Amino acid sequence: MIFSYKAIDKSGASKEGNIEAINIDVAINSLQKRDLIISAINPVEDHSLSRAFYLFKRVPAKDVVILSRQLATLFDAQVSALRIFKLISSEVENPILRKSLIEVADDLQGGSSISNALSKHPQIFSDFYVNMVKAGEETGKLNETFNFLADYLDRNYEVTSKARNALIYPAFVISVFIGVMVLMFTLIVPRISVILLDSGQELPIYTKAVIAISDFFVSYGILMLVGLVIAGFFLGKFLKTDEGKFQLDSLKLSIPYVGTLYRKLYLSVISDNLNTMIGSGIPMLRALEITSNVVGNEIFKRILNESLIAVKGGSSLSASFSQYTEIPGILVQMIKVGEESGELGNILKTMAKFYQREVINAVDTLVDLIEPVMIVILGLGVGLLMASVLLPIYNIADSTV
Repeated sequence: MIFSYKAIDKSGASKEGNIEAINIDVAINSLQKRDLIISAINPVEDHSLSRAFYLFKRVPAKDVVILSRQLATLFDAQVSALRIFKLISSEVENPILRKSLIEVADDLQGGSSISNALSKHPQIFSDFYVNMVKAGEETGKLNETFNFLADYLDRNYEVTSKARNALIYPAFVISVFIGVMVLMFTLIVPRISVILLDSGQELPIYTKAVIAISDFFVSYGILMLVGLVIAGFFLGKFLKTDEGKFQLDSLKLSIPYVGTLYRKLYLSVISDNLNTMIGSGIPMLRALEITSNVVGNEIFKRILNESLIAVKGGSSLSASFSQYTEIPGILVQMIKVGEESGELGNILKTMAKFYQREVINAVDTLVDLIEPVMIVILGLGVGLLMASVLLPIYNIADSTV
């Protein structure tokens, strides 16, 4: 942060200027080391281009995991909360996280609780995170809480990043393939088609189809691109609505194999969240409410919200889950066993590990299948295009010999 200051030096002369520091305390300390008597110091708003880009940066999940580990270690060492956040903020490299931790330290210095201070930064600390910290404050086990959070975030990051990365590769390959094919149809095929049409020979049906597609791209390519941009704009606005999110999440779950992968991922998140919060003493109703906000899928969010209403009305969690086909019977039965035996937390922990293994295995299988499938699809596409163009050229060459 940049601070503007007014001060008086040893000789009594007035001094004005700017100083950069991570917080106002560090800025004051730096100026006092210069033998300056500070009369005024205030933060300066930075409207530079770099500040504009700063707004679009995010805090990676792994940074929050590392932060949680550091917090647990320092609480174990009996360091005060204010001292912990000041210490960590001076070492953090991510500018957004550093700024947030400085503000958290300032709130703690003003008498705020840790959970309340963290809740002011929802872009970094989710409702789940804040409520876990609140439970840790109430039980006096903040070190254990931050260790739980670090373990949970680490597991969640591993599973979700693996699933996401598995889907990035085919999306990238297909995008490149489409781009190459568009260039072929707009730049290469039109030049060759002139030769083929001027030859006067009867062209195969697949060659005529390729030439027709090429003519369409050349004649209406710009209009199609504009149409796609407009459609993409309205589709993006629709997907931001509740109905749009619901339709997109329904599509995710209906795609063969990929839908199964997503379903297991969401079941893993639900089981892990409920296990972690119930084990920390958070009531079931609050645990369901928080999990519904962080599950990341509108269908499962509705299931959790409706289950919350049913549990509030006296129903058991297993009975409310049993009404939905999206919740597998094995999970319902295991939850029922946990409710009857009083070991619901351990049962949920077991199911969370089970679904995490299932997701990882499914992702590994998907990754193994992607490469050969992509090679076959790309080979067929390129082969068909080349055959449609080259075979008539060979016929022209043979007829001229």
